[in-house]
Amino acid sequence: MERISVYIDGGNFYHLVIKKLGIEENDFDFDAFANLLIDGRTSGESCKRFYKGSVREKEGDLHSKELMSKQTKLFTVLQKNGWDIKTSKLRTRIEELVIDTRVFEYQKLKKIGIEKIHTERMREKGIDVKIATDLLVGAFDDKYDTAILVSSDSDLVPAIDWVRNRMKKKVEYIGFSIPNMEDPKKATKPLMMMFSKTDVQRVFSDVEMHRLIMHKKN
Repeated sequence: MERISVYIDGGNFYHLVIKKLGIEENDFDFDAFANLLIDGRTSGESCKRFYKGSVREKEGDLHSKELMSKQTKLFTVLQKNGWDIKTSKLRTRIEELVIDTRVFEYQKLKKIGIEKIHTERMREKGIDVKIATDLLVGAFDDKYDTAILVSSDSDLVPAIDWVRNRMKKKVEYIGFSIPNMEDPKKATKPLMMMFSKTDVQRVFSDVEMHRLIMHKKN
């Protein structure tokens, strides 16, 4: 029997799917999604892995408290369903935006003397390394025959090449095709590089993803 391991890049999945569907992570049925991907094949212990930057509460910041509460709820549900959770710290980065034609109504901002805007953004660090390490170790320890990779991070390509060419394991790439009616340039599309770097490619539409939204009971 073909042994399967599922690796979901939670941050990548959030931006490519969850955010585009306009839902919360806790509204998505990750377990049903994993079962759909495994599709009746053999799955061993700790075969479902979820990677995400961990949210930390900031003193006096109600928004960070709410985010942390939601993430704790998500991790608790996943762990109860047998998921292995891997986290990394979210790091703050100050980004500078120059006010020019890319900014809506930039002329008004320039007239009042605003030339630049500085924003604080949180970035995941090390998640790609954790996924790559688990792919490599899992292949070396013969924990799977096929790794199902739910990530469009090109930094994982060297690890994919190694497990396929050196360890003769299969890698199945999961991509998404989700339109953005307001801004077509921001539509979710599969990473074409992965098509030539993996053994099997599956692309899910927004319709298919909508079927995995959990509807709250009144």
